[in-house]
Amino acid sequence: MTTLNPTTPRPARPLEAVLPPLIDRPAVRHRRQSSDFVELTKLRLNVMVLITTAIGFALSGAAPGLLDWRLFMHTLLGTALCAAGASVLNQAWEWRLDRRMERTKNRPVAAGRMKPAEAAGLGLLMASAGTLQLALETTPLAALLAAATVALYVLVYTPLKTRTTLNTLVGAIPGAIPPLIGYTAGGAPIDALGWSLFAILFCWQMPHFLAIAVLLKDDYAAAGYRMLPITDTRLVRTGAWMTVFTLLLIAASLAPAVLRPLGVGYVVVATLLGVGFLGACIDMIRQGTRPATRRAFFASIIYLPLVLGALLIASK
Repeated sequence: MTTLNPTTPRPARPLEAVLPPLIDRPAVRHRRQSSDFVELTKLRLNVMVLITTAIGFALSGAAPGLLDWRLFMHTLLGTALCAAGASVLNQAWEWRLDRRMERTKNRPVAAGRMKPAEAAGLGLLMASAGTLQLALETTPLAALLAAATVALYVLVYTPLKTRTTLNTLVGAIPGAIPPLIGYTAGGAPIDALGWSLFAILFCWQMPHFLAIAVLLKDDYAAAGYRMLPITDTRLVRTGAWMTVFTLLLIAASLAPAVLRPLGVGYVVVATLLGVGFLGACIDMIRQGTRPATRRAFFASIIYLPLVLGALLIASK
C-alpha cells in the first residue's frame, strides 16, 4: 500500500468538487435572470418610449390642471408591455443574426439561455396584454396604435433589415408612434398637434440611428444587415440623409408653436437645440471620424429630451 509523504502536496481537487458551480448559486442565478430580462425587453431603450408616451399624454389635454393618474399609469403600463413584447419578439426572430454580432451575441436567445419559441411566446403574451390593457383602460384608438407599432416593428421592419437600406426609414414609423399612443389615450384625436409629435420622433430617428449605423457598421455587416453606411462607404448619402432629416426635425419641432401659443421662449430653445444638433451632424460628415460620429450620436441623445421637455413646459 502506498502512503503519502506528509511533505508531499495533495492532488488538486476540481473546484466543482469543493464548491457548487458559481453559476448555480441562487443569488448569481437571480442576477443573471434579472440581467436577461433587462436585455430581452430592452428596458433602457424603452424608457425613452415611455417618456415620449408620457409627453403625448400630457399634451392631449386629458385633465387640464390635474393629471388623471389612474389613466396615466394604465397608459404607461400598456405601452411598456407592448414595447417590451416587441423587443422580445425581435430577439426571437433575429437570434441567429445576433450571434454574429459582438454587441448582441450574449443576448439570452442568441446565447442559448432561452429557446426562440419561449421568447416568442413571452413576447406575444406581453404585447397582447399591453394591447388589452390599453383597450380596456384607455381608448380603442390607443390600443390600435400600440398593436400597429408591434406589428410594424416585428413583421415589417425586422425582416427588412437584411433586405434593403431603407429599413431605417421604415423602422422610424413604429418608433414615432408612442407619443400618439399617449396623446390618444388621453382622449385626443389624431389632429395636427398629434402629427407634429409623430414628425418630431420620426425625423429625429433618422440622424440618430444613422450615426449608430456608422459606429457599428462592421458589426452590422458581419450579421448581414443592409445598413446604408455599409454600402455608402464615403458616407455621401448617409450625410445627405442626416442633414435633410435634421433640417426637417427643426421644422417639425417648431410646428407645435404654430398650432398652440407656446411663446417665444420655446421657439428660441427649439431652434437653438436643432441648430446645435445639425452642427454636430455636419461636423461628423465633414470630418468622417469616429469621435465626430460619437459626438453626433450624443447630440441626438441630448436633443430629444430637451426639446420635448421644453415643449411640455411651454404648453402649461
